[in-house]
Amino acid sequence: ELQETDDSSELADGSNAVTEILVAYFSCTGTTEKLAKYAADYLNADLYEIWPADPYTDEDLAYYTNERADQEQNDLDARPQINGQVEDMSKYQIVVIAYPIWHGQAPRIISTFLEKLCADSAEWKERKRFDSQTTESEIENWLDSIDIKPHNPKQKETDEVGVFDFESKSVLLNSGYSMPINGLGTYSLLDDTCVESVKTALKDGVRLIDTAYMYKNEAKIGQAIRESMEELGIQREDIFVITKLYPGEQYENPERAIEDALDKLGIGYIDMMLLHHPGDNDVKAYKAMEQAVADGKIHSIGLSNWYIEELEDFLPQVSITPALVQNEIHPYYREREVVEYIQSLGIVVQAWYPLGGRGYTADLLGNEVISKIAQAHEKSSAQIILRWDLQNGVVVIPGSSNPAHIMENTQLYDFELTDEEMEQIDALEKNEKNDWY
Repeated sequence: ELQETDDSSELADGSNAVTEILVAYFSCTGTTEKLAKYAADYLNADLYEIWPADPYTDEDLAYYTNERADQEQNDLDARPQINGQVEDMSKYQIVVIAYPIWHGQAPRIISTFLEKLCADSAEWKERKRFDSQTTESEIENWLDSIDIKPHNPKQKETDEVGVFDFESKSVLLNSGYSMPINGLGTYSLLDDTCVESVKTALKDGVRLIDTAYMYKNEAKIGQAIRESMEELGIQREDIFVITKLYPGEQYENPERAIEDALDKLGIGYIDMMLLHHPGDNDVKAYKAMEQAVADGKIHSIGLSNWYIEELEDFLPQVSITPALVQNEIHPYYREREVVEYIQSLGIVVQAWYPLGGRGYTADLLGNEVISKIAQAHEKSSAQIILRWDLQNGVVVIPGSSNPAHIMENTQLYDFELTDEEMEQIDALEKNEKNDWY
């Protein structure tokens, strides 16, 4: 169970002071600790564990045995001692307290904490009980619902935005959320093939899945994710799902289209939603996505198939800078000027068709320059191309239903291309675009 005290005050001029937040928790089995960390991460809060001076044993915690926990809960005056204390408790305006429920009540050690460390004048916010299956987004939504929000949610130093972290295999978006830098594209994956391909990718460690309304597989993507969460123990917040709205009816009725995507996926929230390409009512659709971000239905938003001229026209008309632009990018169509322009805006670039696209992949993979580099690194040509993208700061989402290829496309982090090799691949540029977008 989590509850909050709010001791915030206003400055003399009426403006709000900078809010310092503490998340304090007591946990014996680890469940409460996990939920408390969700809250602390979202709120950018300090974390404090309420640690008993005399730790509880399994025997102490056995219900209805008249052991220690039973005795304490039956004694209203029991106050188990706490080991240590919060440094400078007075600096916190908000305190979130997380604890398990024992015999329908807070453990008596929580009373010890409140009486010794919390202000008498605290204003209590609504509390809520959560179970062990609670997700990070559910904690965040509850905090938002009682108007407890971070000054700058999930945001790290701005100079980290857009920088690829090859250890965590992720990049920090300008929305404050981290996104994996390699994933699975699902264009043309349908029905059971789609389900099995996504489950294979998740089993192999892939955590970024790209879909779209026009792929007609959102429901199967959601099914695969839910089954993988249950079968593999993957947490929802560890999976990043991108989907897209398509011009036409979806741009005309974007609110309905967003709800349709949420319903089809059935995974609670959408990590990122893109507009598939420019079209009538695209600004209207984007503004609906902005509202969905405010409502907590979508975490990040962006664009697909937007280039320099389109961006220069579009961006002044919207409020939220896109977190991502997804375009066709491969060695025969580098789009260097476009990529550098997008990145200069603090927007991450993602490549669809990173291996050349349908009908063109074999030619690209068979390129003599790429094959020679692959041989030198004892890697496949596909791995060389994907690593070239990553070293250019471009996220990759190659598609495949072949389990061996899905696995191969994840093995990109145990080698590095030299500057000379990067230049050799750069020199393959043909300005050869393989789709009309």
